[in-house]
Order: sequence, then structure tokens, then C-alpha cells
Amino acid sequence: MTITERFLKYVSFDTQSSEETGTTPSTKKQMVFAEVLRDELISEGLQDVELDSLGYIYATLPSNTSKSIPTIGFISHLDTSPDASGTNVKPQITYNYNGKDITLSADKVLSPKQFPELLDHIGEDIITTDGTTLLGADDKSGIAAIVEAMVYLQKHPEIEHGPIRIAFNPDEEIGMGAHHFNVEKFGCKFAYTIDGSECGEIEFENFNAAAAIITVTGRSVHPGSAKDKMINAGRIATEIVQMLPQSEIPETTEGYEGFYHLTSISGNCTEANLSFIIRDHSTGKFQERKRVITRIVETINQRYGNGTATLTLTDQYYNMRKQVEPQMYIIDIACQAIKEAGMLPKIKAIRGGTDGAQLSFMGLPCPNIFAGGINFHGPYEFLPIQSLERVKQTIINICKITAQYEWQHK
Repeated sequence: MTITERFLKYVSFDTQSSEETGTTPSTKKQMVFAEVLRDELISEGLQDVELDSLGYIYATLPSNTSKSIPTIGFISHLDTSPDASGTNVKPQITYNYNGKDITLSADKVLSPKQFPELLDHIGEDIITTDGTTLLGADDKSGIAAIVEAMVYLQKHPEIEHGPIRIAFNPDEEIGMGAHHFNVEKFGCKFAYTIDGSECGEIEFENFNAAAAIITVTGRSVHPGSAKDKMINAGRIATEIVQMLPQSEIPETTEGYEGFYHLTSISGNCTEANLSFIIRDHSTGKFQERKRVITRIVETINQRYGNGTATLTLTDQYYNMRKQVEPQMYIIDIACQAIKEAGMLPKIKAIRGGTDGAQLSFMGLPCPNIFAGGINFHGPYEFLPIQSLERVKQTIINICKITAQYEWQHK
């Protein structure tokens, strides 16, 4: 089986997660894929293969050397995003891409005019959707590359490596991927999530994240006699949105710039509900953003009466940089591996979160490495086959470089 065949097999499984069920895994179809993957790992010769009742798969490739080398790990997630359908994915392959539009369906075209990153892949073979679903490279390209790398290392015992652990988890797309991950059982000195985008990317910084839910309670009175009586919850909700800094939203920010993002708003005169996510790489700025939204709620209550607005503010995850930075050799190894695979390392900050961030705070330093796919979570997603091969080679190189590293001082 080639790596492309393996990837195409994996995306044939619908593994969308769901925020609605409250179960782990959040959808039964993730477990269907997990069972197939477990059996495949066993047939490919991996050891200690285990699928637990929550949909987490663990497996081992034993060391092939007598040297004392720390156990390292590679992790990808089983689920695909709820943002677009993952049912009946029909991949298409455009061989030797010529830099022009790729027709996905009668009404959808993947064009370099809208997606100029396509032009970086002229001459390559590009897997796309048929325009009706997402592709699932997020994160089945990561899974395919990890499995294929383990198969390759077994076929090439001349490549010295230490003990390697791999894991595949459910529910990353709904922020629950690390919640039931057994770090102690995994038993690694450090690991990498294979869940990024373009070739060469490595990320060990992510947003600090919080969720803010505001409920506005109004007073409904007939509009004909509402003067000095009505409190219109829906209108106050829009007032709250306007009180936030209008230049600090996802549409106007990039790089290390944080934001407030209104994810939903609903209501009427009697009650309104707003949901926000708050993001910033800087811990200090993150705390200030939470204070800003708290002060806005206090101002609303001063204007319209105590209890008009209530705020539930919940931290979601934190920037893993402070967990990884004291052990920068983890990044050095990955950068060298990327170079040896023929690419330039691109260290960047994630404008989002990652299972690795949560795992880093659980005691497993875990930066993120590219998986090769582009335009995740929608019908314009695509994956160059050559990028998938580069992911596999980077994983192999990490294993090789780790075996060559001077560990006595670490």
C-alpha cells in the first residue's frame, strides 16, 4: 500500500466530531475508523497496540538499538471538523498541476486567484474534493504519514532509532482531543502532533484561549407604552458587540495580534445570548482582554440595572511556549529533520489551539508539525501528494536524529 492509497482509504471513513453529544468519542463513527486503524497497526507489525473505550489508540515501535535513547511520540487526531460534511468523500487527483483552475464540481472551482498557495505546488499531484465535502487531510494526512513512517522504519532496520510511541485520538476539532489522553501510559519524553498545514511549518506557540458567554435579561413591554419601562435585551446585545474594540476581530488581525470573536448571537426583547471566544498569544494581553469584557458587562449593569447582563468566562487552553521553550532541543531536532527532508523550517505561531498545547501542560512537551494539507474544514481543501511524502520523511528523520542526539546532558 502506498502512502497515497493509505490516505485515500482513511478519508473514506466519515469521522466528524460533534459538540452536541457530550460523549467520548463524540460520534460513534470515529470509533468505527479507530477499530479499523487498530487492526491495521497490528497487521503492520506495531506492538502494544491498544484501543481504549474512549477511542484513543496507542501503539509502539520498539527500539532497534542498544543505545539509551528516550521514547518519543507522534500524535494525530481521528476526527474531522463539524464545519463541513465528511460523508461520502470523493477525492480527485490532478496530476502534474499546471497552475490553472481546478474544477471541483459544476459550481465550485479551486482557483489560484482565491487560493494563491496553489501556485507553490505547480508540477505536483494534488488531491482535492469533488466540491461537496471536506477532504479530511486534517488530520488523516497526519495519520497516514505516521503509519507509513513506522512501516518504513521496520523495513529499513539500518536506520537506527529509539523506542517510538504513536497515538491517535478523537475529538480534537471540538477541543476535547487531549482531555482523556493518557500521558503516563504514552510514556514519552516529548512528542509532536502532526496536524499543521504547509510544508516546513513547526509551531510551539499558540493562543491563550477563553470562552465568554453573556446572557442579557430584558423587560418586555408593549412598544406603544414602553417609554422608561422596556429593556430590550436584543438591542443591548448589539450594544455589547459595539463596545468591544472594533479593530480587534479575526477579520482584521494576523500574526501575534489577538482578538475577540463573536461566535453566535440570538435573542429577542426578553432575553439575548452572546458567545465569544477570546484569543491572545501574550499572557498579559490575554488577561487584559478578559478584564475588558468583564468591564463591559459591569457597564451594562450600571446603565440598565444589576442583573441585566451576566457573564460566564471560562479559560480553555494556554500558550504552550512556556512549556516547550526550556527544552528547545525538541524544536532543534524538528528543524534539522525538516532541512534533511529538503525544506526550510518555518517557525510560526498558531492562530488557534492544538492538542499539543494541552498535552504540554499535562507534562508532555508537544509542538506541532505540518501535515501538508491546505484550506482545512471545507470543500476547497487540498493535499499535494508530494507534501504528504515530505511529512513522512520528516517523521523518519526525527526518529533518526533523536537516535544520534547527545542525551547525557538532557
